Amino acid sequence: MIPRNASTDHAKSDSGRLAIDSAGLRLYIDAMAEDGNNMFEQELKRLEKRVDALVRVCDQLQDENKSLKQRQDTLTAERATLLQKNEQVRARVEAMIGRLKAMEQGG
Repeated sequence: MIPRNASTDHAKSDSGRLAIDSAGLRLYIDAMAEDGNNMFEQELKRLEKRVDALVRVCDQLQDENKSLKQRQDTLTAERATLLQKNEQVRARVEAMIGRLKAMEQGG
C-alpha cells in the first residue's frame, strides 16, 4: 500500500513536469522556428552565391561571344581580301598564258 503522501507527491511532480513540459515544448517550438529561419537564411545565401556565379558565367559568355563575333568579322574580311587577290592573280596568270600562246603562234 502506497502512503498518501507519496501519491500526493507524485501528482505534484506530474503537474510540475507538465508545466516544465509545456515550457519545454514552447522552447522546442521556438528553437525549431529559429532553426527553420536559420535554414531558410542559409538556403537563401546558398542560392545567392549560385545566382552570383551564374551572373559571372553569363558575363564571361557575353565577353567571349563579343570577342568571337569580332574575330569572325575579321576573318570574313580577310577571306574577302584573299578571294579578291586570288581573282587578281588568276586574271594575271590567264593574261600571261594568253601572251605566251600569242608569242608561240607568232614566233
